[in-house]
Order: sequence, then structure tokens, then C-alpha cells
Amino acid sequence: MFEKVVPITKDGHKKTKIKALNSFEFAKGINLAAIMVHEFSRAAAIYPIVFLEDKDKDQFRPTVLLGLEQGENLFVKDGKWNASYIPAIIRRYPFALAKTKEEDRFTICLDEASDLVNDKEGQELFDKSGEPAEVMERVKKYLSELQQMEKFTEAFCQYMISLNMFTPLNMKVRMEGEVKNIAGAYVINEERLNSLSDDKFLEMRKKQYIPVIYSHLSSLSQIERLLTLKDKNLSTAATVAERFAEGALN
Repeated sequence: MFEKVVPITKDGHKKTKIKALNSFEFAKGINLAAIMVHEFSRAAAIYPIVFLEDKDKDQFRPTVLLGLEQGENLFVKDGKWNASYIPAIIRRYPFALAKTKEEDRFTICLDEASDLVNDKEGQELFDKSGEPAEVMERVKKYLSELQQMEKFTEAFCQYMISLNMFTPLNMKVRMEGEVKNIAGAYVINEERLNSLSDDKFLEMRKKQYIPVIYSHLSSLSQIERLLTLKDKNLSTAATVAERFAEGALN
């Protein structure tokens, strides 16, 4: 999605304008989008929420599945986003935050390759006197809030790691007549969650992690939504044997 991210500067972007976000074509090839735990309650009703591992940093990152295959976003059609909630990382486009050499300091960046960035139409980043325009102040406030949410999200994931709560997601689904395996992502292990001591469970409640965990677990049923979106002709009729098969209640 981001191709040419550069820091915003007065000299380099004094004439830069940002057009209104009227199309999501830029996201049509994205099948994964990072989200923060503050988004879980709304996102869980639409997207499956899984965790991806960053082995270099020994971290996990919550992510929503937008498609079941690479390069596939099942929620974008004709430039429209067909869902009631859009992940914050998508809504902030073409803006982003980047760390500076100073600890806990960030700079606002934009994707110069975006069709929204130009010097002819849209809202100016800087006014005639070279000071940040209103749009820059709004973007700064929005990204700062996201950064605070990011810290909470990282703390949540690190806590889950400390309790060994992540387990690989291995799910077989039938797509276009073939059985395919969804792998490479992680979920919170319900069995381990239910085995926690009362003290640990109370600790998680005080940290406000319990609603986050249950939103994540409930979201996994949205994989069926992705299957339906992928194959509009997916039959919902099941044979008697399938409807009453062992494990049909799960």
C-alpha cells in the first residue's frame, strides 16, 4: 500500500496538496491490515482478527484478514469499501508515522507515490506563510492518538507472549472446489486461557485485556464471511449427514 514514504517538510512539501479519499483502489490488493486492540470490538463483527509473528523483533502484531489469498481484498469493489468499519491504517492513508533517532520521537510522513498527493487540487499541507495548515494539525492529532494505541497494543501482545498464549492457526477451508490450508498466523489458545489461575485472570481484567481477547476469539467465525464473499455462489445447503456430523455443533 505504501510505496514511497518520506518525511513531510516545509521546503519539500510547501506546495503539496492532498485530495479527498473517494476511492479505496489503493487497497484492493491488500489481504492483511494491521489493527490495534482499540479497534477489536468493531472489527470483530466484520473481519477475522489474527496475529502475525515478527521473529526479528520477537513480537506479534494483530491483523485483520481482508482476503484468503495474497493480493486479494474482498471488501473493495469498484473503489468502494464494502463494510461498516474500515481499519485505521487504511483510513490514515497516505499519512504515516516514522521513528526518529530521538527516543519516543516520531515524524509525520506521506506516501509521495499516492494518487492523493499532488500540487494542483485538494487541501494544502502548509499555508502561504509556510506554517502547518489545519489538515496537518488534524493529521498530527490523529496519528498521535494512534501511536498511544500502538503502545497499548504492543504491551498486550508482549503480555500474551509472556503467558505463552499464542498458538498457530491451522484451518482447512474449501475454496473453488479445492481444500486449502490457512496457515502462517496465530490465535490465542482458548484452552490455555481457561487454564489460567484466578489471580492471572484478575490481572488481565485489571489491564483491560479480557474484552480484547474475547473480541479476537469471536472474530474467527468471520472466516466464513470471507468464504462467502469469495464465492457468492457458495451453497448453504448441507446433506443430512453433514448437518448432523460429529463436531457439527462446534
